[in-house]
Amino acid sequence: MKENSKVDPKSGHLLISEPFLQDENFVRSVVLLCENNENGAFGLVLNKLSILKLGELIDDLSFLDCDVYVGGPVEQNTLHFIYYGDKILEDSIKVGDQLWWGGNFVQLVSKLRLSEIDLDKIRFFIGYSGWSEGQLENEIEEKTWIVSDSTDTNYILGSSPEELWRIILKNMGGEYQVLANYPIDPRLN
Repeated sequence: MKENSKVDPKSGHLLISEPFLQDENFVRSVVLLCENNENGAFGLVLNKLSILKLGELIDDLSFLDCDVYVGGPVEQNTLHFIYYGDKILEDSIKVGDQLWWGGNFVQLVSKLRLSEIDLDKIRFFIGYSGWSEGQLENEIEEKTWIVSDSTDTNYILGSSPEELWRIILKNMGGEYQVLANYPIDPRLN
């Protein structure tokens, strides 16, 4: 993985919160940037598990015991998803190598009901992370976020939410390996 906070963050980049960020919505967060354009940016926090299950949110999927993550503090009454593999839904947007964001929800429900989707290759989110025009770039300049252009799905979907932040930083190497070991509160070190 390589980091470059001097370039504009693009769809598919990961935003890794700096170790001492105190915003409770983003402490030790890894955000998948799904869209960044002249209107602002949209992303999903990959490592903040909610207390809800998908079957509790969607009546047609009440049989599913699938985790739901908190995508961010904005519009937590909305449901979003990403999946890995071939494009299997109309209107899905490519955000990485075989990584897709959203798509036709009716098709999704049908495929889930027929067990045509591997639940290890899909992740659901309530809410999202959003930035107004230029806001994300300002936060990057202020070093709130470390930007990585790698969306290795082995880490994104295969790591525990508690370890994802640390794993990604360690795999970035160099100074980021040191950051990965910073305690949340250095005064307790």
